Amino acid sequence: MSSPKRLHPAAMIFTVITSIKQLVYALIPIIILFSNDGFFNYVILGIIGIAILLIGHSILSWLRYTYIVEGDQLRIEQGVIIRTNRTISKNRIQSIDLTQGIIHRLFGLTKVQIETAGSDRSVDAALSAVTFEEGQYLHNELKHKNETSAVGEDSGEKPGLATKAISNKRLLIAGSTSGSFGVILSLVALAFSELESFIPETVYTSTTRWLSSQAMEFLIVVAFVLFILLWGLGILGIVIKYGKFTITRYENELFITRGLLEKKQMTIPIKRIQAVSIKETLIRQPLGFATLSVEIAGGEQENKKVTETLLFPLLKKSDVPAFLSEILPEYQNMPDSYSQVPKRGLIYYLLRTTIIPILALIGVAIALPEWIILPIIVVLVSIALGIAQYRTASYHLTESQLTLRLRLLSKETVMLKTKRIQAVEKSQHILHRKQDLANMKFSVLNNFGGKHYLVNELALADSDKIVDWYSYRKKEF
Repeated sequence: MSSPKRLHPAAMIFTVITSIKQLVYALIPIIILFSNDGFFNYVILGIIGIAILLIGHSILSWLRYTYIVEGDQLRIEQGVIIRTNRTISKNRIQSIDLTQGIIHRLFGLTKVQIETAGSDRSVDAALSAVTFEEGQYLHNELKHKNETSAVGEDSGEKPGLATKAISNKRLLIAGSTSGSFGVILSLVALAFSELESFIPETVYTSTTRWLSSQAMEFLIVVAFVLFILLWGLGILGIVIKYGKFTITRYENELFITRGLLEKKQMTIPIKRIQAVSIKETLIRQPLGFATLSVEIAGGEQENKKVTETLLFPLLKKSDVPAFLSEILPEYQNMPDSYSQVPKRGLIYYLLRTTIIPILALIGVAIALPEWIILPIIVVLVSIALGIAQYRTASYHLTESQLTLRLRLLSKETVMLKTKRIQAVEKSQHILHRKQDLANMKFSVLNNFGGKHYLVNELALADSDKIVDWYSYRKKEF
């Protein structure tokens, strides 16, 4: 690349869309507030003015944004009023991801997301729209010289050491057991609550009267059809998001491709993996299925509420060891037995899960005794959850790896390498000291600075053993 290049003109569209997303939450309350007011016309004019400014700003931003690869560096110049010159060394780049949304695919484009060491967004870069060929070139050109490239047929890379893909049947099972039904139902309820004020009173009243006049059998059928519809939408969402999911192991990295509408190509350097998690939800555990994910140090996440990166959408639990031995042999040592929390720790697990339901039960018993059956059911479920958390909590220790089993609702098995654990913390309150118990917290790096895993009420001898293992063992960095 001998001279600076600009992004594809479609980048202006993405700039406008991003700006609108940032303004929409501020504009909607204003529109609702003045919807029945004479001032509403001025609000519309203000929105039109903002739209014109956004379009103008996107054009200027596109004109003022250039990039060039020179030697071992990527240089980016950007800024409408204040010019910023950013230089990213190839040696600092941790991963390069290519993402194709619907608009990208219409124009044959891709987004190039470059992540450097650490989680400081200011030293990362995102080229929002370049041709797919250009994205492949940048990916291969900016990779470390001694590392294998994962993109491009003509780049001369070595073949992957192992590749795994999810079948359509397994993808449908993943969608059916994902629990996304509840998320979609919550979104529908939220949307209805927001739109309820716009429904005319006569329509709302007549609809309510009509529903109350229907037979119970009809309402049950309607509820069942609605459930099936939302469940189907949840399955469709998973299929669209993870369709054609494949993971390939190269010498020093993992390469993941996924997505039907938005196609994403993601690179995970092995050295950035801090922990491996095997999660079994309440639905999937009885069926013998699990989801694999990893915690990665540094970088950005699309969903700020989720820190882990999906490694494989759905596997038979019995197939996990074979999968890890091929794709991630560094974490293939899955234990067969675990050291459990002692029986004297059970009471603490029960207290944590039942204290609030019991207080609610007392309140209902006093104020609404006719509804007492509902809090009783909640208390019984809470007791079962406390017992399940107690029976799950355990650990296994080897020379270089600590494996934990935890449960909040889902059962999770976490594998931690000694050299990846940032801190181990042991804590005791007065009752713990009398019963020789201790709580343990293990911390690793992730995209937001740290992820913590807790195992409560371990035997004091076990907690001391873990602390000694971590403190005195010579670590390899």
